[in-house]
Amino acid sequence: MQKSLHLIMVLSILLISLPSCKSKQPPPKKPPVPVTASYVEKKSMPVYIKAIGNVEAYSQVSVKSQISGILTRVHFKEGQFVKKGELLFTIDPAPYEAALKQATANLARDVAQLNNARTEVKRYEELVKKGYISASQFDQIKTNADSLEAAVKADEAIVENARLQLKYCYINSPISGKAGSLIVHEGNLIKANADTPMVIINQIKPIYVTFSVPEQFLPEIKKYMSTGKVKTQVFINKDTEHPVEGILTFIENAVDPDTGTIKLKSIFNNNDNRLWPGQFVDVLIILTIQKDALVIPSKAVMTGQGGQFVYVIKEDLSVENRPVAVSRTIADEAVIEKGLQSGERIVTDGQLRLMPGSKVQVKETTESIK
Repeated sequence: MQKSLHLIMVLSILLISLPSCKSKQPPPKKPPVPVTASYVEKKSMPVYIKAIGNVEAYSQVSVKSQISGILTRVHFKEGQFVKKGELLFTIDPAPYEAALKQATANLARDVAQLNNARTEVKRYEELVKKGYISASQFDQIKTNADSLEAAVKADEAIVENARLQLKYCYINSPISGKAGSLIVHEGNLIKANADTPMVIINQIKPIYVTFSVPEQFLPEIKKYMSTGKVKTQVFINKDTEHPVEGILTFIENAVDPDTGTIKLKSIFNNNDNRLWPGQFVDVLIILTIQKDALVIPSKAVMTGQGGQFVYVIKEDLSVENRPVAVSRTIADEAVIEKGLQSGERIVTDGQLRLMPGSKVQVKETTESIK
């Protein structure tokens, strides 16, 4: 009986110990995390200064009339591109044509009288020599001829002015550019040199972008401008893949004492009309090109409590958390100052599921940064 009880106790202890033995089995291995990767690459990258710029017209003209009259015709549409010398407005020329005809007639009359007076001077010049008339009579005839000659010159000036006034009836574009809103319409009475322009024309080919940078950058900008042309890139609406390129052409002659900034201006061809007066754009002043810079996709850089880092893929496909110092970011590329070496493979997507030592399965590797 005692042997049976002893056997039962031994079996009970064994049964109790079985679950604890099972719980001590090693946990199953985690599957590798799928990621995409890229290589650290050496390439030439620009050294630049960033700013916010405002697009300005290369030239802006407020078109006004130099004479008064009824606006009889508008020869363009609002928003139309007009060429230099193209006819824009016609002011009723009838009053000015009549004035020119009158001035021309007065000139013809006085020229006829002058010719007759000159003939009389020649005739009486012979008579005075022979003593047939007195010298005073001759002087009076000569004075009359001189007076008529002065009258003819005045008539010529009046005719020239009348022609000029008639020419002002036809208003041509002084520049090539984009016409704005039409401020006056056909049938309105136009005043000479009125305060309000008839239309405003902006020249947008080429075009300016104006921006300001802190004054501490001024020596470096002047240094690179003295050695050659300083290129400028602008980005519209965060479109980092299609910059517009121009040349830095102007440095203001004084630093703004209120803001501590210096005003700069770049010129752009703007052949595709992407830049428009009044736009705000992101500006990069490219000072020089850094050769053999270490470059990775910017999306590979993560930010943690200790600062910026990337996940480096080791030979055994485990990852290492590597702190990095990013010098600058250009479009979708980050220039690494320290922390990486050329040829190392880093994770570009899937980092949120990783921790130091995690195994990865590389789904896609970018051989070079486009």
